[in-house]
Amino acid sequence: MKLEDVCKVFTDGDWIESKDQSDNGIRLIQTGNIGEGVYLEKSERAKYVSQDTFAALKCTEIYSGDVLVSRLPEPVGRACIIPPKSERMITAVDCTICRPNEEIVLKEYLCYFMQSDVYYNRLLNNVTGTTRKRISRKNLGNVEINVPNIDKQRAIIAKLDIISNIIDERKRELEQLDVLIKARFAEMFGDGNYPVVKLGEACKKITDGTHKTPNYLDEGITFISAKNIVNGELDFSDVKYISEEEYLVIQKRCQTEKSDILLSKSGSLGFPVIVKTDEKLGLFESLAVLKYEKDRFIPEFLCEQLKTDMVQRQFTSGTKGVAIKHLHLGVIANTDIIVPPVEEQKEFAYFVHQVDKSKVAVHKALDETQTLFDSLMQEYFG
Repeated sequence: MKLEDVCKVFTDGDWIESKDQSDNGIRLIQTGNIGEGVYLEKSERAKYVSQDTFAALKCTEIYSGDVLVSRLPEPVGRACIIPPKSERMITAVDCTICRPNEEIVLKEYLCYFMQSDVYYNRLLNNVTGTTRKRISRKNLGNVEINVPNIDKQRAIIAKLDIISNIIDERKRELEQLDVLIKARFAEMFGDGNYPVVKLGEACKKITDGTHKTPNYLDEGITFISAKNIVNGELDFSDVKYISEEEYLVIQKRCQTEKSDILLSKSGSLGFPVIVKTDEKLGLFESLAVLKYEKDRFIPEFLCEQLKTDMVQRQFTSGTKGVAIKHLHLGVIANTDIIVPPVEEQKEFAYFVHQVDKSKVAVHKALDETQTLFDSLMQEYFG
């Protein structure tokens, strides 16, 4: 059956311009609130329209239990169920409202289908745009969905819910381990009377990657950007490659070594990671390299300090740009940091290493559970 045919309501949200918005009233749900299978609250960025605007524009009200689909990336077609909410809601024009006919398809089944590879593959041929991908409501509505009987749907939902809950729990465990590290850092260094220096004084060199987009290859030297910083680590699962010749040009500007710290200049601004490989890395301008004085700093200590509120506030106050924020090298160099004795830093690093052992075990369990989930999704929808 076609997606549009299994819904009682299948329509786009409303065209709401900035001038139509207000500080309170009826909540405007936007594409940024739609994750892959999960609703993202983002209450600090909430937008509203007044009752009068709602009536004047003849807005379509949405309700808890509706499935919202973002027709914009990333990725195109991601969907979530609106959770129970006490406030009245509408949605933006780039979102499609799917209110399933639950005599045909359950909303939870529909939402799981919209996380499957087969769903995204069926969208691919209908996605338009070069710089900004999107799908029309008509093409979205034509996506075919296999609809088993309701009892079968309930059984599938029950199994996938169990696995999803385990995945969420594993992710919470990792978050708590990160909180533990932050707490230990605050305990050890929060009240100390330590010397303060500028980050530029603590580093032999602070530079960033190439400002020129290179010619990408199918293989060669690994080329990364701020997008490759995922969950506090460098993620090499989705990288690009460049030639040795282009790497040598980039190398004159910046060259990474094991234990250097990379800092994101855009995206997740100011997020640091430790380089843990001797592999050659070509860097894009969205990453800065901190070549700190290794006789004064232990990498685990310096990396954690860069995540603290004190440092992050300094980064944020110096960012440039309106639509897209950028962290400039001068701001990084001018940031204040503390310099505790190396022995205290080593003690903290030892604690981090012990916690990391626990994180490795949790990551392994998470990967195994995710593999099971992917396998079941393929079985049910592939």
